[in-house]
Amino acid sequence: MPWLVLLSYFFGGVFLANAIPHFVSGMMGRPFQSPFAKPPGQGLSSSTVNVLWSFFNIVIGYLLVCCVGDFGLRNTGDVAAFGAGALLIALFSARHFGRFHGGNLPEHP
Repeated sequence: MPWLVLLSYFFGGVFLANAIPHFVSGMMGRPFQSPFAKPPGQGLSSSTVNVLWSFFNIVIGYLLVCCVGDFGLRNTGDVAAFGAGALLIALFSARHFGRFHGGNLPEHP
């Protein structure tokens, strides 16, 4: 079923895009919110936890994109599904984590 494959690519985009902030924060040695913090998604997790969480997201994203169907970079539907997932998690993350890091109300000089 093609719609299941596109759904897999959508969630592959979600997982791969979600890996980025956790990986970057972890590599920089900075704590960042994760599902393992208290409270989940709000408290801070160690940089090591974030690197491990990022790696898990990369593995799941890889499996969803590369091991389901035949993902093609020249196939508009495949890329659109992947991009939609990545965009939606990015917008959600910007709003959610912006509450904690001041990104929702930028300062004006």
